[in-house]
Amino acid sequence: MKSISSFRDLIVWQKSKELVLLVYKSLKKFPPDEKFCLVNQIRKCSISIPSNIAEGYGRNSTKDYIRFLQISKGSLYELETQIEIAKELGYIDDPETIILLKQSDEIDKILFSIIKSLSNNLSPKN
Repeated sequence: MKSISSFRDLIVWQKSKELVLLVYKSLKKFPPDEKFCLVNQIRKCSISIPSNIAEGYGRNSTKDYIRFLQISKGSLYELETQIEIAKELGYIDDPETIILLKQSDEIDKILFSIIKSLSNNLSPKN
């Protein structure tokens, strides 16, 4: 098993970064009048996911790390909501939506596991 020496080694960060790239490819199909509204919002929340994972990893506190992972999770849910809105508006099709939401779901499960594991390690042992 490879040791973790950087946030770049974290699978959840790698998958989150992949999701950002998928999202950016999808955004190219959006109408120009969405550039400063939905497109901008989707960009911000998608970038927030791996960015907060990286920032939390760089903190010297497990509690801070957990907090940043939770922020990533919130951004992930925000992104899922915006993907569904974009689908309903006809900006992205069903197959693309499925790919984006599947990647998002996978990231969500990993974040949940990491947060749970780190939180359990913080709990006082009885």
